[in-house]
Formats: sequence, structure tokens, C-alpha cells
Amino acid sequence: MQPVGPYRFTEAFGVCQVGTAWWALDGQDRLVTVAVLEGAAANDPPWRQAFANAANTMAQTPTGPRYVNADLNAAQPWVAYPSEEGLGAQRLFQTLGMDLHPAEAQATVLIPATGAVTEPPRPVSGVPTSGSPAPTSGPPQLPWAMHAATATPQQGTTVPQQAPQSPAPSMVSGPPATDPFAHPARRIQPTPAGGGTARDGATWLTVAALVLGILAAVGGVGLTAGGDDTGAQAPGPVTEFPTTALTQPGLRPWADFAPGSPQERAIAVAGPSLVFIESVFTGYLRDRTTNRPVRTTPIVFSRRCTGFVVDTAGHALTSSSCVKPGEEYARRIALDAVARMMVREGKLTDAQVDGYITTNLERTRFTGVDTGTDPSAQLYAQLGEAKGNVTDSPAIPGQVVAAQTEETGNVALVKLERGNLPVAEIDTRADVTGVGNLLILGFATTDSDFRAATYRPRTLFAKIAGTGRRGDLSMWRIGEDLGNTSYGGIAVDPAGRVVGMLDQDLARPDRANRVVLPASAFSGLLGDAGVQAGPGDSDRLYRSGLDAYFTGRYPSAVDQLGTVARQVPDNQLAGSYRQNADNRRQLEGEPSGRPGWARWLLVGAGSALLVVLVLLVVSRARRRG
Repeated sequence: MQPVGPYRFTEAFGVCQVGTAWWALDGQDRLVTVAVLEGAAANDPPWRQAFANAANTMAQTPTGPRYVNADLNAAQPWVAYPSEEGLGAQRLFQTLGMDLHPAEAQATVLIPATGAVTEPPRPVSGVPTSGSPAPTSGPPQLPWAMHAATATPQQGTTVPQQAPQSPAPSMVSGPPATDPFAHPARRIQPTPAGGGTARDGATWLTVAALVLGILAAVGGVGLTAGGDDTGAQAPGPVTEFPTTALTQPGLRPWADFAPGSPQERAIAVAGPSLVFIESVFTGYLRDRTTNRPVRTTPIVFSRRCTGFVVDTAGHALTSSSCVKPGEEYARRIALDAVARMMVREGKLTDAQVDGYITTNLERTRFTGVDTGTDPSAQLYAQLGEAKGNVTDSPAIPGQVVAAQTEETGNVALVKLERGNLPVAEIDTRADVTGVGNLLILGFATTDSDFRAATYRPRTLFAKIAGTGRRGDLSMWRIGEDLGNTSYGGIAVDPAGRVVGMLDQDLARPDRANRVVLPASAFSGLLGDAGVQAGPGDSDRLYRSGLDAYFTGRYPSAVDQLGTVARQVPDNQLAGSYRQNADNRRQLEGEPSGRPGWARWLLVGAGSALLVVLVLLVVSRARRRG
């Protein structure tokens, strides 16, 4: 369905005779439910009025959901409810007497614009409603009915359904020829005292007690042993992605991809491990011959990129070009920073920047405070939405543990000062081939102001353009990228495992991030540092919760994802998917758990009935004696 107002529809979760209930996102990607009046009802003035009155009446009641936006004058009126208030769209249709059916049944349930729709519920006899029938007299059954407009159905648009009528009795001129009830003898005789009625009653009571006792016992056993939904069979693993290319901002897999698609599942698994990294370098640009500083003040510049967490201790992998660039590359960046300052001072023009860098590249060195020392570097990481130039919380300080050179791989290992972060799973078995597609993730921004830009994870289904080599490594080349800060990002398979890392293409003059290094490039670096990469218990529980969510076992998903959200607060997707699972559980009417009191109630009732059964048997035996 096309978006309406400020909302982008993602999935229909229910349909009735007069409209559809949708999941949707607003301009800030907040989840809402939207009720849309459609088909014949959208063209029917009484239904339009009832729809509007029902929404307003619900909003005015103390417990009713309040809508955040609505257009009741649209060709297809709609009302939007925040997801925090539950399934408001469903409640609106239920208030109108309409029960929702699965969205797949739209073709058979929704009455099309050319069809005939019944009048909305109101205190008029002969108007059918879904659920309990409307009263034929007395006060109105539903609150908005007091305000609903009444209109005579027009031919071709409204055909009221009528209850079946009994045939009118025919008029006769005389009494019937024979009257079966006119015989004077009494046809129904009372049972004599001491007859078998009491015994028969006891027998039937015994049978009823026995049946109820069995049912109670079976129910108790079902609650005790059969209440778990973990036995549902999950579908087989997906080994490849569909070929549809999608580029979406933000890390909201349920909104960026088709619901339940391999892309959504892969991003949901791997996405939380993604981190935004900013490295700040401070040093002096010196004349190579005299060692005199080119500028009296230190040169400060920053590099921003992506990384991903690989163990529960807080180790992460990223690109060496970001956190520990080679000396020549760092010198070039420092010269660029000096040239930009000279442009602001009026000493250079923008057109002269490249020439200044080329001329002075071999004449200078970039050092620390003292000659012969390295520039100082600080490293900070952020999860989720990130901002530049942040050194305090929520930024996490870190340091470089090891880094490969550009020629040997260009992969760096960093250690963040905080553990208990979401962890990615690495798969080193992927083959580098020149065909196919790669699902890649990395941080990017659309802000023009670099200093305080906001960065968000983005995804891209990139086509493989070929292969190349970096030292002894084979690598993928891709035809497009996510932006300047995506290097250090990841490529994932349909199971959400990391099969590669994004990096700069060193053979390109612009060093665009269009190379994907295979995961086998990480093995040596991690082994030399003694880092055992892999997910922890919370990560495995998160994946189990996602599996429950995507296979429709929503109670298990709510429990497991809720536990992860409490244990690992930085895993923001755990909380989001827990809420989504809870919403779907409520929609499908699944209980969130099996309360213990219900089990004991059934067991107690069964025991009481069995006692009654024994007493009845004993009583009957005594009577026979």
C-alpha cells in the first residue's frame, strides 16, 4: 500500500469487511498501528461517520487509546495509534463490531468498493454486526451510535442484511380436520414413587462427574507438560539472499526489509555488534631537513569509520587506515588539515590545496611532541546512533592492540574499555568469487557539517564487481559503497555471520570503500593477540529469541529477548524485537505464560469431582443394599 500522510506502511496485520490494520513508521521511524477504512465502507457516509465517531469516542474514554494522527476526510479515512498503547487500530475495528482476520484473507474478507456493505452498528433492528447481535430496541449498544448519522441505503451501494423471517400463518375458515392434542387420555404420566428416576439421575451424575474429572486432569497435565512452545519446528536455514537490491538508512531491520526476509534476519543478528569509531590524532608537521614545525600549534585531525565487536571482553575489528594509518598516509592527512587552515586564513585557495599537499609530501614528517616520537592518538566508540566529536558518555574509550599494514591486510584489532557488548559471529569459510551480491553494513551520515555530524548504520545489497588481491589475500570488489565512514563495516551471510570486512580500495585515487576483505584475513591477527572471537551466552540467547520471533513462537521470543535486553542494555534491537513480539502475541491472542494458579485450580477441581464421584458410587451401592 502507498504511504498516507507522514506514515510508511510496512505490513498489514489484519483485515475485516470494512478496512485494514497496518504496521507503519512515522517520519522518525517510530512504530505505529494505522486503521484504514477501505472498500465499500470508505464510500458509505454512515460508515465514514461511524468510523470517525468511534475513534473520537475511544480517545475520550479513560482507558481508550488516543490516536496521534488522523485524516477522517480522506478518500480512505485513517487513524494512527502509537505502538506504546497497544494495537489501537485493532481496537478501533473491534469497537465498530469488526473482528480482524489474517491479512492474507483480504481478497475474501474486505468488501470491495463495488460491493455492498451493511450499515454500521446502531440501535436499529435488522442491522447485523460482527460478534454479539445488536439489540432491537432500547438504548444504543455502542457509544458512537448516539451520534451516527442515519441514512436510507442507496440502491447499488448498501443492501441491509435481514434476519430470516418465519412464514406468515395462513388464514383458514375452520378448525383443522384432526387435532392430535384433542385426545382426552393423559399422555404424560408422572413417575411412580420408588421408580427408577433417582437411580437414573445418580447414574447420569456419576457419568458427568467422571467426564469432568477426566477433562480437568487432562487440562492440568496439558498446562503442566504441554504449555511450552519450544517444540515448534523452525524452517530450514536460508543459504542465499533474494536478488532485490535495497538501500535503507538506520538499523531497523523490520522496517528496512520485507518482514521475515533473509535480509531482515541477517541484519537483526549482526547489526547490534556494529560500532562507530572515531580516532583523534595530535602531532606536529615538521620540515624533514630542519625538524622545525610547519605550524607552531599542534595539528589535530580525526578519522571516522566503522568496526564490529568480536568477543565479550570488548575487542573489535576495524580498518588500520582509520585507527593506525601508515606514516605517509597520516602525513598526507596532516598536510590536508594544514592546507584547509591556510584556505580559511586566505593564504591558499581551494584549487591550490592538492598542489600544496603534493609539493610538501616528501618535504615533511608528522611526529609527536618530540622529534622521533609518534603522534598521540585517542580512540572512542559508540553503538547505535552516533555523533562526531563525542569523548564523554556514551562514547567508549579504547586503544589499538595490533594493526596490519596496508600491504598485509589493513585490519586492526582494538580493545574497548567496556565489555558485555553485542558480539558478531565470524565465518572464515566463505569463498571469494566474482559473481553474486553481498549484504553490507556500515555507518554513514547525510549531514554536511562534519564536526558534529550524526552517523547511523546503513545497509546495502551490493553487487560484486570482481575480485582482487592484497598481499596473499583474495578480496571482493563491489560496484558501490555506503559512504566515507563505512570502512571497517561488515558483509554478512543469511545467517547473520560476518564473512568479510569493508575497506578502502587502495588502488583507487579516491580510496572509496569498495573492497571487502574475507573473514580469513582476521584469523592470524586474532590468534597472534590471543583473542578467542565468538558470541557469548547472551548473544546465543539473543539469536534463540530472534529464531523464536521469526518462527512465530512469540511468548518464547518475549521472554528470551526481554532477558537479553536486561543483560545487555547496549543491544537495542533486543528490546525492539521483544516489543514487536509482544505486539504480535497480543494480536494473535497467545498467552504470555501459563500461570501457576490455573494449573492448581484445575487440579483442585478435578480432585473435588473425583471425591463427588466416589460418594455417588457409595450412595448408590447403599441404596441397592
